[in-house]
Amino acid sequence: MIVLATVVVTLAAALHIGIFIMESVSWARPAIWKRFGVASQEAADTIRPMAYNQGFYNLFLAIGAIVGLILYGVGMHAAGFALILFTMASMVAAAVVLVTGGRRYVRPALIQGILPLIGFVLMLLS
Repeated sequence: MIVLATVVVTLAAALHIGIFIMESVSWARPAIWKRFGVASQEAADTIRPMAYNQGFYNLFLAIGAIVGLILYGVGMHAAGFALILFTMASMVAAAVVLVTGGRRYVRPALIQGILPLIGFVLMLLS
């Protein structure tokens, strides 16, 4: 079960790294900001500082999950387990908060939250 949990947690971290790249590195590209439902260049420019910050939030969660996996893998099970659970729970909580913004955010919240939720449950079962 731990192998499957590790794969899912790794995928959740990779997804959040991808979100970081879109929000903090590639935001200036219209194809990226349109993916987030932003309608104009003017709106994208206004939102850019927030997207930049939010992207780093996603990166830090991904780094936490990866460090947790490394700690777990080298035998520091309690520390690794705690860090993995914390980062997965934080990713899920962020997805829940996203849904509170309205029905149009259900799909992005599911994309953002399903892998961490599965990873969290699988870690608990390991």
